[in-house]
Amino acid sequence: MAEPIQFQNLSNVGRIAGPGAGPSAPGQADKASGSFSETLIQSLEQVKRLQDEAAASTNRLLTGETTNPDEVFSAIRKADVAFDLLMEMRNKLLDAYRELKEMRV
Repeated sequence: MAEPIQFQNLSNVGRIAGPGAGPSAPGQADKASGSFSETLIQSLEQVKRLQDEAAASTNRLLTGETTNPDEVFSAIRKADVAFDLLMEMRNKLLDAYRELKEMRV
């Protein structure tokens, strides 16, 4: 069976402002590792991995290696949802950039 979608801990996004910028839960500093760019790159790599798994599942179904269309549909749907989430994140980041660009100082 295919693995469930597990995105890396996105609490790292709050670390952009720097250490001590806001309240943190006990033990959260231990879990938060890496920067925003590393988290983004890991998310991109995971979306690519899910898309590759969906393509491989489709090929296995077409070549007759597997006869379980539910597994193939599940892999395709996971890749689709992950890509949609990634596009929504991109759209929100672009909207925030445009809003900052239009601000008067």
